Amino acid sequence: MSITWRAVALAALGLVPVLLLPQMATVGTWLLIWLALVILDAALAASPAKVAITRGRLPAVRLTEPATSTLTLVNTGGRRLRGVVRDAWQPTAGAERNRHPLDIQPGEARRVSTPLLPVRRGDLLPHRVTLRTLGPLGIAGRQRSIPVPGTLRVLPEFSSRRHLPSRLARLREMDGRSAVNVRGPGTEFDSLREYVMGDDVRAIDWRATARRQEMVVRTWRPERDRRVLIVLDTARLSAARLGDAPRLDAGIEAALLLTALATRAGDRVELVAVDREVRARVSGTHASAVMSTMAAAVAPVHPRLVEPDWTLVAQLVRDRLSQRALVVLVTAVEASSVETGLVQVAATLAGDHQVVVASATDPEAEALRRGRETSADLFDAAAAERAGLERRAVTVELRRAGVEVVERLPDDLAPALADTYLALKAAGRL
Repeated sequence: MSITWRAVALAALGLVPVLLLPQMATVGTWLLIWLALVILDAALAASPAKVAITRGRLPAVRLTEPATSTLTLVNTGGRRLRGVVRDAWQPTAGAERNRHPLDIQPGEARRVSTPLLPVRRGDLLPHRVTLRTLGPLGIAGRQRSIPVPGTLRVLPEFSSRRHLPSRLARLREMDGRSAVNVRGPGTEFDSLREYVMGDDVRAIDWRATARRQEMVVRTWRPERDRRVLIVLDTARLSAARLGDAPRLDAGIEAALLLTALATRAGDRVELVAVDREVRARVSGTHASAVMSTMAAAVAPVHPRLVEPDWTLVAQLVRDRLSQRALVVLVTAVEASSVETGLVQVAATLAGDHQVVVASATDPEAEALRRGRETSADLFDAAAAERAGLERRAVTVELRRAGVEVVERLPDDLAPALADTYLALKAAGRL
């Protein structure tokens, strides 16, 4: 049973007779009257157990996009249902206005909608649905909380898609370049055209020249149908907060932009999210569906506070790739990378594949290095400078092994990785 503010107000009215007749009998009589009214009103309220509640299907939405949770309530009892229903969700779902008044006749159904504004990626779950029915006087009623299953999948925001049009324009420029700009290993023959002053003489097709009685050169375009494997590190360093989001979110943005660009370029993209075990995998998906499949796969993936298993990563790469491909390791370049085995594994993979290590850096590190106001600031600056030196040493070691390293702030990592992909493709290194 539950009571409302009206029950409290009704109890307060008892002060009038008590002040007029200040006797224990007056107090007792009023309490009995108040209690009888409360019990009678609650008894006349519709039974919450005779209300069937179902939740509508929740389509996946992107982070920061609004969603709606719809409940359908059917009054299967014989009494008019007056009250309120609360559709409670976990805090990150952003369910602010989740209480709805009800007035349902017997045998009728009502739908109530709760607006949601997710602030976190992943699978968001509702709490119990609480139904409170009131009696005719509105001073008391019955209450029941029941679980109504449902899951709202919140996909990554993919805010880096704003960089896609400019990179696609560069890709189209690469497709139309002459042999003098893109000639080299790893390119595909496109067509023949007449020789013009400035063309590379190595591009001359002598057989076609002899047939046509004029100088002809070959034109090339970047190779298509290449393999791109993105390895997303979900171990403890991916949990570090860089601004308002963990490092993993910056890595997901970079992976999505690279996937969108590479699929438009005709390459086959695969992804594996791994720490000490595989958390998500996307492979063998058609180019038209790879973006949606990848977004859905990485949406529920969150950092794990464990060390990464780079030996497992190396085995996964060997199992998936039999020919030379682009392997992108989205992780953190830190001093501990040497101890965990990142440098050794990346150097080993670089012998068979083109390896790129992409890392999001801390935007607060530069501010810490500049701090000089207090002694605490000096210690922070010294620690930040030392960490920067150790990170640069790891970067030098990776590059010495033939690994491309892309280090940028979280918002700049995705376009920088896309630029690196285009540069490698233009140079014929994929």
